[in-house]
Amino acid sequence: MAQEFDVVVIGAGPAGYISAIRAAQLGFKTACIEKWLTPQGDPALGGTCLNVGCIPSKALLASSEEFEKIAHHADRHGITVKGASFDLGKMLARKDGIVSKMTKGIEFLFRKNKITWLKGHGRFTGEANGLVQLEVQGKDGAEVVGAKNVIIATGSKARHLSGVAVDNKIVCDNEGALAFDAVPKKLGVIGAGVIGLELGSVWRRLGSDVTVLEATPQFLAACDEAVGKEAFKLFTEQGLKIEMGVSIGEVKSSAKGVQIAYKSSDGKPQTLDCDRLIVSVGRVPNTENLSLEAVGLAVDDRGFIPVDDHCRTKKSNIFAIGDVVRGPMLAHKGEDEGVMVAEILAGQKPHIDYNCIPWVIYTMPEIAWVGKTEQQLKVEGRAYKSGQFPFAANGRALGMDAAEGFVKVLADAATDEVLGVHIVAATASDLISEIALAMEFKASAEDIARVCHPHPSMSEVIREAALATDKRALNM
Repeated sequence: MAQEFDVVVIGAGPAGYISAIRAAQLGFKTACIEKWLTPQGDPALGGTCLNVGCIPSKALLASSEEFEKIAHHADRHGITVKGASFDLGKMLARKDGIVSKMTKGIEFLFRKNKITWLKGHGRFTGEANGLVQLEVQGKDGAEVVGAKNVIIATGSKARHLSGVAVDNKIVCDNEGALAFDAVPKKLGVIGAGVIGLELGSVWRRLGSDVTVLEATPQFLAACDEAVGKEAFKLFTEQGLKIEMGVSIGEVKSSAKGVQIAYKSSDGKPQTLDCDRLIVSVGRVPNTENLSLEAVGLAVDDRGFIPVDDHCRTKKSNIFAIGDVVRGPMLAHKGEDEGVMVAEILAGQKPHIDYNCIPWVIYTMPEIAWVGKTEQQLKVEGRAYKSGQFPFAANGRALGMDAAEGFVKVLADAATDEVLGVHIVAATASDLISEIALAMEFKASAEDIARVCHPHPSMSEVIREAALATDKRALNM
């Protein structure tokens, strides 16, 4: 007899495994389908994020930052270091060890919460006896399971350029770029988005001559314009060569390297020769081979699964969350959707304010924001006020040798409600959480300004920027 479950989650990335855990906590008999295999052929939980995305990239970012600090910035603290070097193999092994620890941690959580891990590829086969039928194709064959409710959380994959073959050795996406066996002398990156800038920064710090080619004319167009301008200045000062408004032509690769033909923003033909190339032009949802049609579902013209505000498809007992649905492709967004769906199934009334989901780019300095940009407020015609304060005037930042960047607060001109906050700072990923919390509670800039912040701390700059919306900054 086929196994039957209250909830079956397809995919064990952050959205899927968190959703499965919350469902199990709420008393549902829960299973999670996951097909991921490590390079050694072992099954693993965690999806792209834990295996070849967020976690390993942050590990390499941290290692490369440490090397750059020791090799190039320690003298600012009166510390002399001669002949600093690194062992790339050991650096990559550290990254792999962190990944293994995290994925094994999810296995423990599955056991703790009595979640059944169905190892293999899941797809819909139809409906019978009030249950959704799913086939799981694993290494030992196929089995069919029944589910009262299904949550699709199959994530996303790197978008590739037409005509540019990715072998993840010479021409790479995020997966190959996390496992170079040597530091490329010359590295090309197509795409100046989050992944391109993070991975470009990793290999620049370790010695690569990095050129980033971006098709759009505006750097980090999704960010507040002031943030984009500041980031472009800082990254180019660090050594990243960034060309905006280019048009990519033919890309030729061989065992010796890559040649990229492109037109610069003025239309002149150019050629970039490099040892390796990272293609980082966005991500697309993993919605193929799910056999959605077997249960009367289909994707839209962009490959996403249509859902309502509570992630429910047109089938009342089938939900979709994370990168396969509308909204930002962020792990924490998917996690919140996973929790929301599990709680809806339990009869609770959760909701998500998508305007309060923070974004982070883990460069150095980091970039983080939540809410509206100044450009968006202008388009909406909303009256607002702005306050900005630099880390260069903050004692803690100066002591940490991290005085680059600023905090910018945007508030409603009449009500003073915080509408958006934008941060460029060494600790932006942590600082933005205060703002996300404040905005969830509809705080005003005055509310933030009246809260006592520890001194000396980087967080004081948030308070000063909030004060600056009324021209009341105390240290400027």
